[in-house]
Amino acid sequence: MARKANSDSADTAANTGRLKQIALTYKMTRKADPKVGLVVAAVGIVTFGVFLAIGFLIDHPIYLGILGFLLAFLAMAIIFGRRAEKAAFGQMEGQPGAAAAVLQNVGRGWTTTPAVAMNRSQDVVHRAVGKAGIVLVAEGNPNRLKPLLAAEKKRMARVVLDVPVHDIIVGDGDGQVPLKKVRTTMLKLPRVLSGPQVTAANDRLRALGDLMSNMPLPKGPMPKGMRMPRGGGKMR
Repeated sequence: MARKANSDSADTAANTGRLKQIALTYKMTRKADPKVGLVVAAVGIVTFGVFLAIGFLIDHPIYLGILGFLLAFLAMAIIFGRRAEKAAFGQMEGQPGAAAAVLQNVGRGWTTTPAVAMNRSQDVVHRAVGKAGIVLVAEGNPNRLKPLLAAEKKRMARVVLDVPVHDIIVGDGDGQVPLKKVRTTMLKLPRVLSGPQVTAANDRLRALGDLMSNMPLPKGPMPKGMRMPRGGGKMR
């Protein structure tokens, strides 16, 4: 009985969490897309109405009505998901680190390392490794990104000569990939590596480190009068 009660409470908490997440997503989407509620509702009503009308025509209104209700709910979820995704990309576009956020949600089978290279102008290169090989995703000024990408490829070539490398420059210009299409572009790349090969490539690349782990730290004793910040040593 105790196990069943715990299971029921866990399910209730999970459902509550999903509802809160949906409500939050709707609020965020409506800020960028004020008509999202009307559009989603209209899709649901039209879908249900069409199936119900067909049901009356063929003398099966209950059966078609139930089917229409289920398909209307599905259509509403699909339309809402697409508009929410579009609104999210619209809010992220042009923001520093937007490409890294997209890479974190590419899907299973990909290992992402944000900011493996950066210059003083804050043009940045992120790295993702999967069965398609290595994908370098760069965001910033295209003219400055080209030498940054070339330098990162040269650095990686020391440890992963046998792994294909693809590069993507995020943007709307010629030869660039819009932010909303980065994930799709990556998923369309041919899969040429096996699981063990991906693991081996990740291990070798991990030895190179990323931008933060390669950042030099000052050596020697701490200057007099300098105190360690509170809160577990985190800099504010």
